[in-house]
Amino acid sequence: MKTTVELPDDLYRRAKSEAALRGHKLKDLVEEGLRLVLASRPGPPTKPSLAQLMKGACGVVDSGISDLASNPEHLAGFGRDARRNR
Repeated sequence: MKTTVELPDDLYRRAKSEAALRGHKLKDLVEEGLRLVLASRPGPPTKPSLAQLMKGACGVVDSGISDLASNPEHLAGFGRDARRNR
């Protein structure tokens, strides 16, 4: 596809010179530059995970129990136990 691009004179001269040094046409240099810029662009921003969103809330509530994972009473119904008790 053909298009018209307006460039400052000094940029045009530098690009034309670089293309000639490489043995290419100006259009080839422009195409290469556009492809490089578009390929290096980061993808769309990803949504933060639940863990990232809740990071600031960790430890906010004091349950009175130092570590729930160390008390089997609080783990009843979780993990392997949950599958056995169905």
